[in-house]
Amino acid sequence: MSVKFQVNGKAVTAQAEPDTPLLWVIRDELGMTGTKFGCGAALCGACTVHLNGTPVRSCQTPLSTVAGKKVATVEGLSRNNTHPLQVAWIKHDVPQCGYCQSGQLMSAAALLAGNKNPTDADIDAAMSGNLCRCGTYPRIKAAIKDAASTMRKA
Repeated sequence: MSVKFQVNGKAVTAQAEPDTPLLWVIRDELGMTGTKFGCGAALCGACTVHLNGTPVRSCQTPLSTVAGKKVATVEGLSRNNTHPLQVAWIKHDVPQCGYCQSGQLMSAAALLAGNKNPTDADIDAAMSGNLCRCGTYPRIKAAIKDAASTMRKA
């Protein structure tokens, strides 16, 4: 099956079975390895990407559902780590092992796209589906607040 969609603003055509998880198309066919496989059951959030601006778990998103739509991956935030979230992530030393970070960043980006002044409760709700085995949650929250402040000033 041939499916046309956009990834990070570029038109792509994927050749795969309709039930192939988007995660494997992104990683294996398109060669974009920022999006990670975590649990394969949409429970950990490591594979989070945006589908038409909404965070989804790419491990459970069939290729057939993205036809004609826009997908954004962590590689689409910026080419050189200049997105306010990436800057804040570095500033607050958020990554420890780093495995969950692409999913964390994508969930945070979706939050800040719609809410430039999130409360702690807003952050907790938006990030609740993203697990971090290293327990960097306080640094994640601090980085999101820092990025939100930067984005409000821009």
